[in-house]
Amino acid sequence: MTAGSHGNRFGHFIAIDWSGAAGERHKGIALAMATRGNAAPRSIRPGHRWSRNEVLDYLRNELPDDALVGMDLGISLPFADHGAFFPGWRDTPASARELWALIDGICGDEPHLGVSALVDHPDLCAFFRRHGGREGALFGGGQGRFRATEAAQRRMGCKPYSNFNLVGAAQVGKSSLSGMRLLHRLADRASVWPVDGLPDEGPVICEIYTTIAAMAAGRTASRSKMRSALELDEALAALGSPPSGLAGPLDDHTCDALVTAAWLRTAAHDPRLWHPRELSDEIARTEGWTFGAV
Repeated sequence: MTAGSHGNRFGHFIAIDWSGAAGERHKGIALAMATRGNAAPRSIRPGHRWSRNEVLDYLRNELPDDALVGMDLGISLPFADHGAFFPGWRDTPASARELWALIDGICGDEPHLGVSALVDHPDLCAFFRRHGGREGALFGGGQGRFRATEAAQRRMGCKPYSNFNLVGAAQVGKSSLSGMRLLHRLADRASVWPVDGLPDEGPVICEIYTTIAAMAAGRTASRSKMRSALELDEALAALGSPPSGLAGPLDDHTCDALVTAAWLRTAAHDPRLWHPRELSDEIARTEGWTFGAV
């Protein structure tokens, strides 16, 4: 596939604001879709309180074959810093797909794509920072371990968190780990960029960071969250999209999904975003990358 044809193969652009919170249904999950052309993006099942399993079912059964799906979560764990996800552990996986299989295998009996069995695993808990002041001896201290793509995010002005950190309102560890269970269960339905490369056909899932989309829409990293139709429509206009047709106050999850869907539609045509300078074959296979991080 030539660099200029990347975006042309997609006709549907779906953004998913994800959640790793406990329980079944979550106000923090929102889905939106933009289509080829310049129509305003639309929420998928607006007002619905999604469960993670419902998102899995949607992606498995309703996803268009020409869809590019951005999920707001980390698709893997740090690997490059130590040459392993879990250095020193004899069963540490060698690739992102093996990591997803491991997580889903350990947590297979947990409902709602939960991951408590993983973070409380007698061997693996040492790598995580958990609630109650429980910082594992192998967490790494400070802010913890980071992937190469998260270093790229920092250079852009973002403030990523380690996927080994499970503490704090801004942590993304649990949502990322639960998302890895979902990715494992979609192995026969969709490719994941860049872990699987970029095939010529079929739906593709990529990791997104909604702050990057908001910045592309003219907002700063510290003001990336939008909570009104006015803010949303200003961001959409900056991305060349018509207004949303919504009014009044909105939740930030809905805004994140709508803006990111509109951004994916434009960003997919930028060959630089498919070929980040630091994305080696080894990093693609193990750590993955955030679409839009350069």
